Amino acid sequence: MRIPRLKFWPQAFKRKIPKTLWGRALLIIVLPVALMQVAVTWAFFDMHWETVTAKLSEGLIGDVSWAVDAYKADPTRENMDRISAAAQKSMQLSIAFQPGRELPENRRRNPWAALDRSLKRALNEQLDDPFWYDTTRYQASVDIRVKVDGGVIRVIAPRERAFATRAHIFILWMTGATLVLTAISILFIRNQVRAIERLSVAAEKFGRGEDDPNFKPYGAAEVRAAAQNFLKMKTRIQRHIEQRTTLLASVSHDLRTPLTRLKLELAMATQDTATERMKQDVSEMAYMIDEYLAFASGEMVESPQTVSVNALLETVVDGARRAGHTPDFVPLGEDIETAFRVSAISRALSNLVMNGFHYATTVRLSAEIEHKAGGKRSLHIYVDDDGPGIAPEKREDALKPFSRLDDSRNQNKKGVGLGLAIARDTVRSHGGELELDQSPMGGLRANIGIPLI
Repeated sequence: MRIPRLKFWPQAFKRKIPKTLWGRALLIIVLPVALMQVAVTWAFFDMHWETVTAKLSEGLIGDVSWAVDAYKADPTRENMDRISAAAQKSMQLSIAFQPGRELPENRRRNPWAALDRSLKRALNEQLDDPFWYDTTRYQASVDIRVKVDGGVIRVIAPRERAFATRAHIFILWMTGATLVLTAISILFIRNQVRAIERLSVAAEKFGRGEDDPNFKPYGAAEVRAAAQNFLKMKTRIQRHIEQRTTLLASVSHDLRTPLTRLKLELAMATQDTATERMKQDVSEMAYMIDEYLAFASGEMVESPQTVSVNALLETVVDGARRAGHTPDFVPLGEDIETAFRVSAISRALSNLVMNGFHYATTVRLSAEIEHKAGGKRSLHIYVDDDGPGIAPEKREDALKPFSRLDDSRNQNKKGVGLGLAIARDTVRSHGGELELDQSPMGGLRANIGIPLI
């Protein structure tokens, strides 16, 4: 058999290690205990049990050898009766002479080979006559037969005279105590791991924009410190978001006021070609400000709501129809409910659908559930079109703020390059990701992946 090279063993061992903290903690507890149990059991059987069993077998066969030699010295019935009485009284042996008998040809195999091995060794060392033995027929006794002239001497001996019969009690006590102590250790470590898992869930919810008011630090000092630092970080981020929202509200007011005055002045001015161009410039500025504020403010102020995925997608489709477009819609085969910032995600999906209609004639909105290892799931929402698409090397740039592409997605369309950036920002606020890929329809695919908790 070919043995793999040593350098491959650590990698193979690494693949077998559990991936979760709970699994690894359990391995750290159980593996050393199991190895210690095996080592102690092996040492006990090798150094104690087999030694004691060998001595007991030698003592028993010594008594059998005495009885055989005594009978051979005087092979009479009276002598056999004396030998049998003496052996029964002082040796706990039942000895009988069976005239005209022969030794059996076959013998049952004992599943505990060490028992037969020690007994056979003692018989070979102390008896010169042919013999036969059976350690399995009687539960509490050992059957030994020796061939002599005229028949067979049969000896029935208690099992404890040949073997150390109570070794299993030691093993059972040791195993039971080990299991109890291991169970107690597992309960303690499980409580510590649960604190880390609780922190992980709270961080995941915060990443999705959901609040967890019941989360409190507990567990070991290090875990509590990590949880407290997480809460401090959460407070700082929320304070930053509030400050940004307040600032942007003021900026919005300050920018809209002069634009409104410009619109009024242009409306009262003499209407000519120059005035119309100025109106268009002012409208473009207003649109750019609205787009920028939508991107910068994000959607963190909206509370998540649990809604049906298919109902949410149908709302987006209805909005596109009211705008004069009819996207194809492929709902989930088995509808589910999950938490969304409904206004934000609807706006992002509508943006993607309308963006598709800017460059294509057919747009399809579909969804599916992806099942991952470990029982995890994620929701994928696809927006496909049959337009010119985006070159692979430019897809990441298309998701950046203020990015406007050439040729296939030309600049003749209205926009400031924030639509896809706002959509990705919204998806990320749900703990997901927006990716651009080649569509099966030949154009662009916007793939929204959101993990399901």
